[in-house]
Amino acid sequence: MNWENQFRARWVPRLPSWLETWHLTYLTLLWSGLIVLCGWQARENLNWLWLSSLVVVAQYLSDLFDGALGRYRNTGLIKWGYYMDHFLDYLFQSAIITGYLLIAPEGLTLYFIGMLVLSTGFMVSSFLSFAATNRFEIYFLGIGPTEIRVAIIALNTAIILLGTDWWPVTVPIFFWCLTIGLTAMVWQTQRQLWQQDMRLKRTSQSSEEEA
Repeated sequence: MNWENQFRARWVPRLPSWLETWHLTYLTLLWSGLIVLCGWQARENLNWLWLSSLVVVAQYLSDLFDGALGRYRNTGLIKWGYYMDHFLDYLFQSAIITGYLLIAPEGLTLYFIGMLVLSTGFMVSSFLSFAATNRFEIYFLGIGPTEIRVAIIALNTAIILLGTDWWPVTVPIFFWCLTIGLTAMVWQTQRQLWQQDMRLKRTSQSSEEEA
């Protein structure tokens, strides 16, 4: 997003000199632990989800600045940053689902396990597509990490105000929406890769015939 780029460009030079890119990356370990802690405490008091929302904002900021800070200071941790940043994103994602599972009404455990598998599938599909095309796509149907974080904060607010009595209806619906979304993403990606392979095959055959 353009406003994110402007915000990042303005504040990266102002970050303290003692703060390094790997500090920001490793902060996701702390954020993940706090998310699970908030979910555990929210079993007794849903107001703990306010803190959970603040942690989501904190993780957004550390994730926003870690790579940019490394590039600005020419830290050189390109491959390390790519690997650790995305692995810890997976850990944070798992912590969020675990936190919601801790406060979920009985009978929804399998849905949350399924959502963990499906959400991981989106990440795996993006990484495999990147390996095949050298294009890293993090948006699907206009939905990316920032939009997901906003949705989590909105969900936390709804849970605090309304409780979780509505989950037995909405959680299965969300599970099937994720299933349909991942299926559509995989179908679209494999179709594009198939077409690319066929174009390369035709080009190769033409070159051989000309030779």
